[in-house]
Amino acid sequence: MVEKSEKAWEELSQLLDKYRGTKGCVIPVLQQAQAIFGYLPKDVLLTISKEIDVPISQIYGVVTFYAQFHLNPRGKNIVRSCQGTACHVRGAKLVLEAIKEKLGLAEGQVTTPDLKFTLETVACIGACGLAPCVMINDDTHGRLTPEKIGAILDAVE
Repeated sequence: MVEKSEKAWEELSQLLDKYRGTKGCVIPVLQQAQAIFGYLPKDVLLTISKEIDVPISQIYGVVTFYAQFHLNPRGKNIVRSCQGTACHVRGAKLVLEAIKEKLGLAEGQVTTPDLKFTLETVACIGACGLAPCVMINDDTHGRLTPEKIGAILDAVE
């Protein structure tokens, strides 16, 4: 993840120069700004709003409507815990609790303080035959039990 450095702000400035005065540019600007900063901090949203002349309320509405946008820093590794029907009936809730415990996540917390992991719950990852399962970045792990999850997380760089 890129920190809010001078270089990142310069990249944002160049991005905004490219889109200034362009109608319908909110989503591409937000996508590219998020790629620069790793997430969309408040000061970036305010700058985008001012520079492309779109009310902050509209910018915020777009950011909070689409799941692809993130208002908080995310971890290097994204853990997606499937909570779909097949996973649910085969113990996904217990696996999810084991993940939270292993990562030391408090209630409502989704990213570890060291920014190594972000935990998301998803409705389905399309691997129902492997239920219960999780995806860590692009790797799917199936037929999980709470006892197996620790070793899997320990193996992630």
